[in-house]
Amino acid sequence: MEEITTSEKPNLQLTDESKAYLKEIAKWAYFLAILGFVGVGFMVILALFMGTIFSKLGVFGARFGMMEGGFISVIYLLLAVLYFFPVYYLFQFASKAKAAFSIMSNEKLTESLEYLKSHYKFMGIMAIIIFSFYGVIFLFSIIGFLFSSF
Repeated sequence: MEEITTSEKPNLQLTDESKAYLKEIAKWAYFLAILGFVGVGFMVILALFMGTIFSKLGVFGARFGMMEGGFISVIYLLLAVLYFFPVYYLFQFASKAKAAFSIMSNEKLTESLEYLKSHYKFMGIMAIIIFSFYGVIFLFSIIGFLFSSF
């Protein structure tokens, strides 16, 4: 077999059709990122008011004591922070991709794809964590069921 040296490797180039697809992806990613930022904003607003709402309603008062309002607020704030990062990465991808195509810059396009990689890496790690968490819950449920039948 013949070895290909680094200087002989063909360069990957984007066709006009693939550039058009990337432009459209960037537009939709920008739209979804804006929606994501709005969602994060709503989560922060809810976090500020959920403590008051739950404590006034007394929904969890009998079960969790007086700390339920603050606990719910902290959970919402943590979820908002967690949700912020993939939305930020998606926004950066879209912004830099749109800029790359407007000034025809390979460096900007590469930078935008780096943010897209970070977005998917974050989402993949979160999926692994969530499925692992579900697996642990499932395992403890089975163990609890087995011991409850004795």
